[in-house]
Amino acid sequence: MKRYPIVLCIAGSEPLGSAGVQADIKAVSACGAYAAGAITCIVNEDTEKIKEVFPLPAELAVGQAESVLSDIGASSVKVGMLFTARLIRMVADLLGKYPQVPAVIDPVMVNTRGIALVENDAVQAYKNVLIPLADIITPNYNEANLLLGRTFSTESMERDLAELSYGKVSVVVKSVPASEGRILDCYYNVSDGKVKVYDKERVNTRNLNGTGCSFSSSIAAFIARGYSLDESLDMAEDYISGAIREGSKYSFGHDFGPVCHFYRGIRI
Repeated sequence: MKRYPIVLCIAGSEPLGSAGVQADIKAVSACGAYAAGAITCIVNEDTEKIKEVFPLPAELAVGQAESVLSDIGASSVKVGMLFTARLIRMVADLLGKYPQVPAVIDPVMVNTRGIALVENDAVQAYKNVLIPLADIITPNYNEANLLLGRTFSTESMERDLAELSYGKVSVVVKSVPASEGRILDCYYNVSDGKVKVYDKERVNTRNLNGTGCSFSSSIAAFIARGYSLDESLDMAEDYISGAIREGSKYSFGHDFGPVCHFYRGIRI
């Protein structure tokens, strides 16, 4: 019998279908893996603002993930929004029981508009207990600055990436400002110490909600399918760039809309 390459997505839920576990499921599916999901919180938002965040009981969130891992198993885990320090510690305890499952951790702390998405003590919990369990972390530029306690700089990129790796975790810092009309994704593979920079055109679009969720989930999908970390990064960068370009052609609400997850196949 065949086995699915399963990605367990541990993340929040939102109503638009453009971010959180909804985006995770779409990205994982579009990249050829099977998506399972454990919900950590319910977010009430529209395309203009986050209105409310309701954390689920931590025991329920982690219990969902445990049900997946202990029964059907997972080929990789993608961790997204964890609202409280207690939940972060509990997810870390769970991942510690399954060290053989590669973990992609997107430390969702600040959204694209610079708005904080977690409680204050959650940042320290990420740094102390969860990030060290990752195979790779995928902070955006603002989140990298928060983790470093200073501004991530291309002039000190190798030093900053090495510090974010904590000596054991690979890192890709997303959407680093570059020259006009360009942005950089800066990748550091801790296993060989090599740095790779993805220099990308900044697409003129508001449809960027959930971009980080979709990108990290696509990495997890390719890892689940058996690709190396370097290969998974290359393929995920190609996937998300195409999803952003195609998504820019659509009208969606009044402000931030989604990328087009299924641009390679199904068109809506």
